[in-house]
Amino acid sequence: MKLMTWLVVGIFLAGVLSCTSSAYQGGKTDIIETARQAGSFKTLLSALEAAGLTETLKGKGPFTVFAPNDDAFNRLPAGTLDELLKAENKEKLKIILAYHVVPGTVSAQDLKKVKSAPTVNGQHLTIAVQGETVTVDNAKVVSMGIRAKNGRIHILDSVMIPQ
Repeated sequence: MKLMTWLVVGIFLAGVLSCTSSAYQGGKTDIIETARQAGSFKTLLSALEAAGLTETLKGKGPFTVFAPNDDAFNRLPAGTLDELLKAENKEKLKIILAYHVVPGTVSAQDLKKVKSAPTVNGQHLTIAVQGETVTVDNAKVVSMGIRAKNGRIHILDSVMIPQ
């Protein structure tokens, strides 16, 4: 009976891993296309487009993006996202999004070892590890180390607003 349980668990995990690798292309696409394929970053992709940062994250890199998923954007106070997406707030949006990007590649292992990281907007992120939980400026990292050909994506449960 135990062998059968392990076989079922193994088959299930193999299915999950094959779905995950096909969704993220294992580093074969750039950060933007990797995020698009993941399907849970529609709001982030729209914000990057509005801020004029899409082409940058398609570039050579490497970059590490601490990417808020769509649920994270939904947690913002009502009207915040709409206000940020207005043309007159493009620079403010750019500052916020640049705060989510670190130059270079920060792997999942690195993320658990460092206490801060410089962002492309010039400020530093505070990184904390407690047990298996990693937070970046109090945003919980819900998934780490999605590979793209020009960097990594770590998924956050909230949008970080720089001070």
